[in-house]
Amino acid sequence: MAIVNKVNLKMKVDIDLSIQYQIITYCFFNNILISNSDLKFLAELSKNPNIELTKFCLKLVEDNIFKSPQSARNAISKSERKNLLVKKGNNKKTISIKKDINVQIDGLVLLDYKILGHESKES
Repeated sequence: MAIVNKVNLKMKVDIDLSIQYQIITYCFFNNILISNSDLKFLAELSKNPNIELTKFCLKLVEDNIFKSPQSARNAISKSERKNLLVKKGNNKKTISIKKDINVQIDGLVLLDYKILGHESKES
């Protein structure tokens, strides 16, 4: 019988930190590297689904996440290539965070992850 070392951690955080945690956890387990500014903009995108692309880029500059709309667009394109968001439309494109990331943004959110780390046995 193996001994399991259990770590219990209980924290009360605001919804913004909870959203960021959900995104970073998804990225970690899917081996997707993102920067801190990418994390912040993806969290903002989670709270603003189906937002018009140009409007969102201006919001990211206004919120001091990026210095220019072009740097915001570059980060959005990079995240699209990493399959973290979806763009829709032709003229006025809208963007949303990818649904299978499953970010919970409303009400009280309880994140209950159970992760078992085990030593692999070599054959």
